[in-house]
Amino acid sequence: MQFDEKFLQEMGLSSMPESKKQEFLKYIQEELEVRIGERISKGLTDEQLKEFDSLTEAKDIADWLEKNRPDYREIVDRTIAEMKQAIAKNRDKLIS
Repeated sequence: MQFDEKFLQEMGLSSMPESKKQEFLKYIQEELEVRIGERISKGLTDEQLKEFDSLTEAKDIADWLEKNRPDYREIVDRTIAEMKQAIAKNRDKLIS
């Protein structure tokens, strides 16, 4: 998912002050990475976590997730949906 001006428009945040937009988009990206990482790592062994951490290529990561966490796409989708709900709930605070 792309976190850009289009995302802000979809979330009703296009009137957010320009000075805050990039900072907010960066925060969303980082927060999602943390939340998704935490959820995907639950239930994995230490060995699996070490193996995953050693991967650097996107294709290798995707293949590994497909094999070891076949539900990872659901985890990603659910986490993004939760984040969008939280943003929508706090839209007025974020715009001001």
